[in-house]
This record gives sequence, C-alpha cells and structure tokens, in this order.
Amino acid sequence: MTGSRMNTRDRTYLERAVELALQSERAGNLPVGALLVLDGSIISEGASSVLQPVYDPGAHAEMCALRGVDKALWPRAREMTCYSTLEPCVMCMGALLLHGVGRVVFGATDVEGGAGGLLPHLPPYYAGTNAMEWVGPLLPEVCDPLYRRTDEAFAKLPCGRDALRSRDS
Repeated sequence: MTGSRMNTRDRTYLERAVELALQSERAGNLPVGALLVLDGSIISEGASSVLQPVYDPGAHAEMCALRGVDKALWPRAREMTCYSTLEPCVMCMGALLLHGVGRVVFGATDVEGGAGGLLPHLPPYYAGTNAMEWVGPLLPEVCDPLYRRTDEAFAKLPCGRDALRSRDS
C-alpha cells in the first residue's frame, strides 16, 4: 500500500463512494461503495448488493462498478481509477487487475480480507508497469466505521466468520 496523503480529487471521489455505501446500507446491504473514474469523470458506480434483493456473494461494490463500464472504454483501463470505501478483497482485486485498471484508491483497510498484501506476490507478467497502483487508506476516519459495520454484518452470514468458527468447533 502506498501513500496516506489525499488530494482534493481523491477526497471528492471517496466521498461519493461513501454516499453510495450509505445508500447501500439503507437498502439492507453492506455499506460499501465504489466507482470508476476516467479523465476526471465518473464512468460507473457500484454499491454492495450482496444481501438484497437476493443473496449474491459476487455482488461486491467494485464488481458492480466494473460491470457498468462502457465496453468502448476498456482500451483505456490503465488510465482508470477505482475508488472504494473499503480495500478490495481478493476477488475484486483480481477483477480490477485482469481488467487492467491502473489505480485503486480505498478509504479503509480491510484487515480481515483486503488483498493489498498479495500485490508483491503477483506473477512476473504483472510486475512493473502492468501492476496497479494501490493507494490507501485515505479516509479511515469516515470509512473505518463503515468497514466495522460491514465486518459485523458479514460475520453473521451463513458463509461468514461466525458460521465458519462454529462449524470448526
């Protein structure tokens, strides 16, 4: 992970991600929001829809945002930045990496499932200019409480931490 200094542009987009996260939470989902930016414009937004309308473990905010990008823009993926309230998980980091998104900025570190620790272990063909820039946490004072609520809600799911621990006992 790099950097803890936030510029005005990063703050603006992270604040929009927070708005998406809060909307998601009000709709009965996990409070995680994400968006993709290109040339200073938001090109897609996503919010967690893991829990509602039906349980969908792949409907993370970043995945929803990726699905909304106009296919004609993918040749410029290296110029895109993904902003998320929470450090992306392994699934989302893999999707962002495979789509070629050049930069990821997140508000809170996910100590339970964040994928940032995997970046130094990527295959050689992702080394250097092919690997994404991973920046954060840049807004922990706002995003850490969202993460705690996400973690608490996730722990209660049938596939969550509490269920796995009781199964192993």
